[in-house]
Amino acid sequence: MKNKEQEDKEMDQAEEQLVKESPEEQESSENLGKEEVVSVEEKLTAEVAELKDKYLRLYSDFENFRKRTSKERLELITTASEEVLRDLIPVVDDFERSLKVSGNQDENSKENEGNFLIYQKLMRILESKGLKPMEDLVGKPFDADTQEAITQIPAPTEDLSGKVIDVVEKGYTLGDKVVRFAKVVTGA
Repeated sequence: MKNKEQEDKEMDQAEEQLVKESPEEQESSENLGKEEVVSVEEKLTAEVAELKDKYLRLYSDFENFRKRTSKERLELITTASEEVLRDLIPVVDDFERSLKVSGNQDENSKENEGNFLIYQKLMRILESKGLKPMEDLVGKPFDADTQEAITQIPAPTEDLSGKVIDVVEKGYTLGDKVVRFAKVVTGA
């Protein structure tokens, strides 16, 4: 019996201790609850910030993609006819040679005038498509980005050294892109 009584006393003492500690425990359990709420709130805030960052990166990637594809599409449209224009350039060269030869002869002046009108019309059409001849190259410094040096001859004057002396074949550009390099003679 003593054991039973002893056990009952121990139980009562333990209950008293729990009652005494319960307000403190209540505070600590409230703090734990607040910490849990705060930590959950912090986790959710961090997750929202991370998702916003991912969204902004995805949005900016999409915007860059859209701009790049529209730029590529615009370039494709402007240079789509490049191959056809490149094939027409020798015809323009032949026309210019023909006009140069016929300009020296005064026979058939109406025929020469008609050829010249056709040449001008062809050049206007090509220029409307963006094809432009490189002009006024003689006397300017050699530019390897737009010109091809066929040969080098002794410069007639010292100031023409390293500059273009003669243009053998005109160069053409389509927008900013070189379609055909100008073939030139440079001074040494």
